[in-house]
Amino acid sequence: MFRYRQLLNPKLPLRNYNAQVSKALANVKAMNKVIRLGMPVRQQTH
Repeated sequence: MFRYRQLLNPKLPLRNYNAQVSKALANVKAMNKVIRLGMPVRQQTH
C-alpha cells in the first residue's frame, strides 16, 4: 500500500464517476506493472 500511495495519488479528484473508475483502473494497471517488474524471473534448471 505504501508503494501505491508513493507512486500514485489515491485520491480521485475527478467529479465524473466514469472518469473516477477509469482513473482507478489505470492506477491498478500501473501498480500491477510495477509489481511485475519487481518479481524475479523463474527459469527451469535441467
